[in-house]
Amino acid sequence: MECLYFSASRCRSCTLMTVPYARQLQSKVEDCQQLLSGFQSLEFLPPQASNEQGFRNKAKMVISGTTEQPTIGILDADGHGVDLRNCGVIAAPLRAVFPVIEQFIHDLKLIPYDVPKRKGELKHVILTLSDTGAVMVRWVLRTKKHFVALRDSLPQFLEQLPRHSVVSVNFLPEHKAALEGEEEIILTRRSTLEFGLNGVPMHLRPQGFFQTNSEIAAALYRQARQWINDANPESVWDLYSGVGGFALHCAAEDRTVYGIETSTEAVEAAKTSAKAMELEDVHFKAQDATEFALNAGWAPDAVIVNPPRRGISAQLAAWLNESDVQHVIYSSCNAKSLARDLEWLDNYTPQLARVMDMFPQTSHYEVIVKLERKAA
Repeated sequence: MECLYFSASRCRSCTLMTVPYARQLQSKVEDCQQLLSGFQSLEFLPPQASNEQGFRNKAKMVISGTTEQPTIGILDADGHGVDLRNCGVIAAPLRAVFPVIEQFIHDLKLIPYDVPKRKGELKHVILTLSDTGAVMVRWVLRTKKHFVALRDSLPQFLEQLPRHSVVSVNFLPEHKAALEGEEEIILTRRSTLEFGLNGVPMHLRPQGFFQTNSEIAAALYRQARQWINDANPESVWDLYSGVGGFALHCAAEDRTVYGIETSTEAVEAAKTSAKAMELEDVHFKAQDATEFALNAGWAPDAVIVNPPRRGISAQLAAWLNESDVQHVIYSSCNAKSLARDLEWLDNYTPQLARVMDMFPQTSHYEVIVKLERKAA
């Protein structure tokens, strides 16, 4: 794809913007194969390609400039706003919300935060798009100065958003390089944004995490579900479960599933989904994955891990090695830490891997690996 912002050097976030997409995808496969080259048993399935533009379901926009002329985008090296409201990797329905955001900045006289001067109120607007067309809008403020104006204007704001949208206000009082603060007030009756990936209802709360590419997230969950169903385990743990994507997709009759996640927001969202699906034997718990495994007192037939970039802990790897777990599925956003973790999991044989292109126009990607316990 072509990007005028990239060509004009206004934004260089998409580092592979000038590389043809087919070449991008092939280079990611080659990078992953090289990093995992120590595992001779590993067979790579064809990669899962993405749309190369309009794929981002989330837009984390810095608000700068003035009330009369706000910028919606990023900051330059000097802390001044760069407007990126026509960014081509952001989904078109999200870009359509930017004029509404600008209108309400004007109408409510919201004061954008000036980073160099450390003055102002409105720091960010974070938008998330569901596959249903609904959006979540999160206003990030420095103080509560504009809160009443945003709360009281909610009916007018919702009139310009798709049905079933969610609106909240987050507070970030500190001057620091962070996207959001701890305090969040949801303004709408609806507190979660509902997705319907592969027919599975999933819910996102304002401070929860969801994959930024819905198309690839759906493919990732389908791949994990296929591998789990092929193994047909009676019990599954989904560690680092987030809003429950893997756990909900792998639920089946006569199968016990546990999802373990530190974020209480994500766990509540996952419980909402399980209740909507009437899943009586799918359970979610807010706890550290390693702590849960070490203290559970039993081991399932299969474990899915989807850790952050740093990978799983050495303790969890050691527990898996010595456990009775027969099948492991590892979903990783960092093939370097994945390679280290597969070395740790030396009682398992990595069999299949598939690169999932969650992040086109960049060098980042997701990879999912199927492992089986070695014969005693």
